[in-house]
Amino acid sequence: MLFDTHAHLTDSRFDDIDDVMDRAYSAGVRSIMLATADIDESEQSVMLIKKYATHRLNLYCSVGVHPHEAKTFDIESETRLRDLLNVAPKNSIVAVGEIGLDYHYDLSPRETQRDVFKRQLAIAEEYHLPVVIHEREATQDTLHILMDFYGSDPAEDRGVVHCFSGSVETAKILIQMGFCIGFDGPITFKNNRHAPEVIASVPLNRILIETDSPYLTPVPYRGKRNEPAYVSYVLDKIAEIKHLPSDEMARITYENALRLFRISPKQHFSEL
Repeated sequence: MLFDTHAHLTDSRFDDIDDVMDRAYSAGVRSIMLATADIDESEQSVMLIKKYATHRLNLYCSVGVHPHEAKTFDIESETRLRDLLNVAPKNSIVAVGEIGLDYHYDLSPRETQRDVFKRQLAIAEEYHLPVVIHEREATQDTLHILMDFYGSDPAEDRGVVHCFSGSVETAKILIQMGFCIGFDGPITFKNNRHAPEVIASVPLNRILIETDSPYLTPVPYRGKRNEPAYVSYVLDKIAEIKHLPSDEMARITYENALRLFRISPKQHFSEL
């Protein structure tokens, strides 16, 4: 069984959502976490979960504002975010995210990104939820903010750093702080010589698999729209690097996702 822990299925490119979900199920996917970039997408994700409540796939979501959209995060946005957290169906929202910093595009001012990141970390803490972190070309500021917020006390399951592309050293710091590491399609690219070293260094109990659909499509579908069915290619690459059978790697990453997102295994498996 596979758990795609990061997919943007509310994206307009998924105008065939029924087929996408059926293909995912046929590929062994049993759970998907819908990632969100702004408040509108957060609300749409909760609605999608309601719509597909009886589907064979288990859908969950994160809610929050991406650093690209940080400039839009005002009092009204925070109120809408809190409303979702207060009234969403039980067990539908399992994280706050994706939140963080992106200094590559700088679509929001950096100071605003940092402020909104901190505000959403506080909201996640208030609601006892893990966080889904987006970081691009902002490693030092991201680490400083996380260290200032959480302190030096070690912990487990504070969140996941999504689509990790950093160094072995950065991964170790994040793991010590209580974060899982999410890996996506780029680890399957032939020119990605950095990923195997990082994957080899990450403990098995801190690895998550993602697609970031419709983006970051893995080989052999690179260049086409990504979708949750393709998460198996990410899994297989990790299993190869870890010298484990794919079914064992699938079990490990599935259990990691359930643990991180506080999803009761007993309740979850009874619904499959």
